[in-house]
Amino acid sequence: MVGAVEVCCLLVVAVLWGATNPFLKKGTEGIEKVKKGNVILQFLAEVKFLFLNFKYLIPFLLNQGGSVVYYFTLASTELSLAVPVVNSLTFLITLLTGRLLGEDFGGKRAVFGMLLTMLGVSLCIFSSVSEVKDTAQLNTTLA
Repeated sequence: MVGAVEVCCLLVVAVLWGATNPFLKKGTEGIEKVKKGNVILQFLAEVKFLFLNFKYLIPFLLNQGGSVVYYFTLASTELSLAVPVVNSLTFLITLLTGRLLGEDFGGKRAVFGMLLTMLGVSLCIFSSVSEVKDTAQLNTTLA
């Protein structure tokens, strides 16, 4: 059973995850220049590079905010709806955000794939919403 609030929360999660992915990629530019003598120092230098870099840190925190919203939304949403909706919409939003930032996303085949993904997500949402309405009608009939 899923309501409008849960669907909105899932959309917020997809936007937070999808829109931040290209910015996270851009924020890591230059990490390959960090060089240290051993594995532990290399790891610590890379962590320092990332967490002192606001171009990485701000999208990272927004992305983690999406994870918090997702965690709380899962308590009231069916997994069979939440996982495919969020993951597919995250993919779409990542492609669109990347395109806005000037990245190449694959042309006509990618657009066709996005349309098919949107169709599938719409079917998942509509079937879950109609289940809620059917259950509500059944409950009023039995009462």
